[in-house]
Amino acid sequence: MSADAVEGAPAAAARRVRRKPFPRPAIAGLLAAAGVAMFLVSVGVAVTLGPADVSLVNVRDVVTNHLGLTSIVVRASEDAIVWQERLPRALVAAACGAGLGLCGAILQSLLRNPLADPFILGVSSGASTGAVAVGILGLGGTVVGLSGGAFIGALVAFGLVLLLARYSTGGTGSIVLAGVASTQLFSALTSLMVFAFADSDATRGVMFWLLGSLEGMRWHDVALTAAVATAGAVIVLLHTRSLDAFAFGDDVAASLGIHVARTRTILLVLTALLTATFVSVAGAIGFVGLVLPHAARMMFGQRHTRVVPATAFLGAIFMVWVDAGSRVAFAPTPLPVGVGTALVGVPVFVLLLVRRGARA
Repeated sequence: MSADAVEGAPAAAARRVRRKPFPRPAIAGLLAAAGVAMFLVSVGVAVTLGPADVSLVNVRDVVTNHLGLTSIVVRASEDAIVWQERLPRALVAAACGAGLGLCGAILQSLLRNPLADPFILGVSSGASTGAVAVGILGLGGTVVGLSGGAFIGALVAFGLVLLLARYSTGGTGSIVLAGVASTQLFSALTSLMVFAFADSDATRGVMFWLLGSLEGMRWHDVALTAAVATAGAVIVLLHTRSLDAFAFGDDVAASLGIHVARTRTILLVLTALLTATFVSVAGAIGFVGLVLPHAARMMFGQRHTRVVPATAFLGAIFMVWVDAGSRVAFAPTPLPVGVGTALVGVPVFVLLLVRRGARA
């Protein structure tokens, strides 16, 4: 070996070191930190928005005071606005956005249909019908409860969708059509119960709730929705390999050693549970599960190890901002948050339909 080659070896080694790609765990950690930072900033800014002016500094002081980290003097009115009204509302919105986004990611993979989400497949409408049946008709009384009624309604609606799709022409398109039929059926049943058995005040409140409302959220709602969304995210993360396989069909999933029937049942029941919980708390909020998984795939690829956490973060941030915009756009009368998500989701739904038609 020549002297020049020996002398050039350290320089070549240094170039190889400099060109070494950034470790994937480090990239994942940076992305997670960026997602958490965006989420915290979104919640903080959303809390400041409203008829009463509250600064970010006051939001920070109120939160740190209640967490026992500081004892800064804050006006009682600002403390009540931040801690009792706006912060619980923003956190419930985030939990609902994350959970509904995860439901969409699950259904789109299991059904191999990019148009699948709990709202389009009628699960949200079924959950609404179950909740209204308990709340207005008193079916089940205190034994079932609003969340229990919503859960039963979601399961019935999803079972009906699968039954209709099985006995129709087959394929993923038939599932969407069955979902449309299920949505119309349960929406009609809900309207029938409201107008036939509820008084005018109850009718107004129920109809506003059915459009998606985060008014009057309290910390027990935060605890419920956050616990359900977190548990759902953990379960989905444990099944990311299965979701990757389901995207290529049941035969491929079975060939990779996945118990197809059991895994499908677990994930579908999880979807119904998540949807039922969020509907019982915040009403029927549509199109979150449709839009956010696609956004996550566009940004981070197709693998569900990245899609699942990205969808959860994007869903949380998206819902916080939609709720904040819905709250201040028509102040002092808040716009139902479901209307805001539909205004964003319907154009995306149409775009996806056009793209599918172009591919066909």
